[in-house]
Amino acid sequence: MTSFSVGLLGHGTVGAAFEALLAERAEAIAATTGRRPELSGVLTRSRGDFDDILARSDLVVELMGGLEPARDHVVRTLEAGKPVVTANKQLLSQHGDELFGAAHTAGVDLRFEAAVGGVVPAIRVLHETLAAAEVERVHGIVNGTTNFILTEMTRTGASYAQALADAQRLGYAEADPSDDVNGKDAAAKMTILARLAFGAAVGLDQVTYEGIEHVTSADIAYARELRLSLKLIGTAERVDGGGLSVRVHPAFLYAGHPLASVDGSFNAVTIESPAITEITLSGPGAGGSQTASAVLGDVVSAMLPPPVPPAPAAPVEIVSDIESAFYLHLEVADRPGVLAQIAEILGLQGVSVKSVVQEGLGADARLTIVVHPIRESKFLAAVSLIGRLDFLRVPPRWIRVIEEVFE
Repeated sequence: MTSFSVGLLGHGTVGAAFEALLAERAEAIAATTGRRPELSGVLTRSRGDFDDILARSDLVVELMGGLEPARDHVVRTLEAGKPVVTANKQLLSQHGDELFGAAHTAGVDLRFEAAVGGVVPAIRVLHETLAAAEVERVHGIVNGTTNFILTEMTRTGASYAQALADAQRLGYAEADPSDDVNGKDAAAKMTILARLAFGAAVGLDQVTYEGIEHVTSADIAYARELRLSLKLIGTAERVDGGGLSVRVHPAFLYAGHPLASVDGSFNAVTIESPAITEITLSGPGAGGSQTASAVLGDVVSAMLPPPVPPAPAAPVEIVSDIESAFYLHLEVADRPGVLAQIAEILGLQGVSVKSVVQEGLGADARLTIVVHPIRESKFLAAVSLIGRLDFLRVPPRWIRVIEEVFE
């Protein structure tokens, strides 16, 4: 039986887990592919030489993270006519055009299932299973850290700071969780999904993203009264007759939405197409062994010919002013005429109110309003005007609401 040499770049948590899993599953992979995979070398800061590893490898796995030297190593591997498997979402989101172009020119595989959603096979489903389907929207929970934090805030009533500390203690959040909690990590993943779903050249700088840092226990408490759950949602969808919207933000979901019940550190991706209505894929979104499993799955796929180089992506109009329902939280002085003035401002901007919850706090009151779908620009214009009213105690807070319910 012939061998299949795999070069490994990076040996952190995922890299070490991949090395162990490769050795454990080598015989089973050989039975499937007819070739036995084995490491040709490992590159870290203190050991290994990239040129030597490249020369002795049939395929290279990049698990270094970061942009450089990962970008250089991946490009050189592809230009040498050898396939690459990577889990590096930031590299793909910021240098995707260069990497996919190099893979296409060389006619070799560039696989990256582990870059989005851990073991959730969203990449393979979009790239292979639904390759002939016209996808209208892809959206999902693609960051396990923020989903864990929001789940804990809902489950225990903890504050954002308390839930983040729990996530760090349990290993779901890094010591510096900035890219997770501010939405940048999820935004990078959505650029990858958008490229596959729509063949669009979308860069990270074109994605509008917001995080969960400003979510409060009060927001979640009021959500319970309105029978909503709060998630950090990434969306890529066709809008306005040909444009594309790619965004990440907190959003309230009604119980009938397929993402509403995805809790803890799990990830999930929902794909919508006229041909299939919708399918939802879910599973663990983080962890060394889970990510290593997705990486190894890509290695096995690359070992089975023929390779399928991705087609060049096309420029597309990015649309930011989209329609959505919204939740609006206001803390106001409890005096006559307050609600009437707020309703008048909303009405002047064409914003229609769906529900209102009012709670008094002595001389003060809280108003929680959910409005029907409206263009974001109109809603924000109304919020700006409301923010100038003299009876507001703090600036308005708002969160999007996704109203779809799938039967």
